[in-house]
Amino acid sequence: MPHNLSVSFILPCLNEETTLPYVLAKIGKVCQEDLSDYPTEIILSDNGSTDRSREIAQSYGIRVEACPIKGYGAALKYGISKATHQIILFADADDTYDFSESPFLIHEIEKGYDLVIGSRMKGKIYPNAMPFLHRYLGTPVLNHIINRLYSVGAYRISDCNSGFRCFRKDAYEQWGVESDGMEFASEMLIKAMKHRAAISEVPVSLYPDHPERKPHLKTWRDGMRHFLQIFVEAPFFFKKWGVILFSVNFILLLICLATREYIYIGSMALFGIHTMLFAMLGTLLGQSLWGIGLFISVKSREAEGVYAKVINLSEDILFWSIVGLITFSAICFGWIILTWAMNGFVNISLQKETLFFIAIASNGINFLTNIFTAHLLKRV
Repeated sequence: MPHNLSVSFILPCLNEETTLPYVLAKIGKVCQEDLSDYPTEIILSDNGSTDRSREIAQSYGIRVEACPIKGYGAALKYGISKATHQIILFADADDTYDFSESPFLIHEIEKGYDLVIGSRMKGKIYPNAMPFLHRYLGTPVLNHIINRLYSVGAYRISDCNSGFRCFRKDAYEQWGVESDGMEFASEMLIKAMKHRAAISEVPVSLYPDHPERKPHLKTWRDGMRHFLQIFVEAPFFFKKWGVILFSVNFILLLICLATREYIYIGSMALFGIHTMLFAMLGTLLGQSLWGIGLFISVKSREAEGVYAKVINLSEDILFWSIVGLITFSAICFGWIILTWAMNGFVNISLQKETLFFIAIASNGINFLTNIFTAHLLKRV
């Protein structure tokens, strides 16, 4: 009796003639044996192969879809858009993932999950299958960041970079995944988390590349793409830590201004000019972090709280805010110059006061620049 769920296998492909026969043979066996009562289809989303990949797929009776846009994510998105079944399962066509383990992911979906990830970290990683840096640095670090920023409740992802995944197509269509490159994997996971999707993991195996195959992954470029994608979804992170960094250092500036003598902790002389210089740098870094979150909010058009108020300032209020900040900064700098002039433009004894007003003026200009830039971006 046919099953009430149907499965589409999606294979993103770029010059995989060496490994494609192995992969298609495994999928065919799974469909005939383990998934015999499921309606299934196999789609090769070709990303501009110049070898025999298309011909090989067609010889196996596989539907080939030519993706017009370059990139791993683009190939997956295109293949998914062409799928006709309810459940989508994808993995690379390089034979590093074992498609005979597909039923484990599909059966987990049947329990009610929206997304199931094949976790290499919980499964078996064969010798030379994953580079040392990927296994012990890159993936664990990215896992930690994603879990800290986006996980809800006790559940934590163990393998954010896994390319072996299964999900419900109707749930995926709500997530709005857009990336065309390798960062597709991170964006998909993060947006599923933000939509409060039900996510699970199952252990899977990872095998080394075939000796004659040239890997497409570029460690530092693709790692940085994942890193950027993780943070582009988190303006709240920059807002929170920007405010904290600015506030702590501004309070430190006030303490330094109010402290007339150095305070010694051991051999360290604190709350003097040098402490103020570092505190001023801290306030500017805090402002910069806050500004990053503001710019991300403008681009995403999903601003909340203070960011929404800043971005949605009416033009007249924006104008007078700019005038006010410029005037305030000018007064601060003017006080410094006037005080210096009254002392004959020589060394003056008001070093702390001078530094404090420079800090105030500099932060005012930085804040003004952030607001002005946000309103420019809003019109791009």
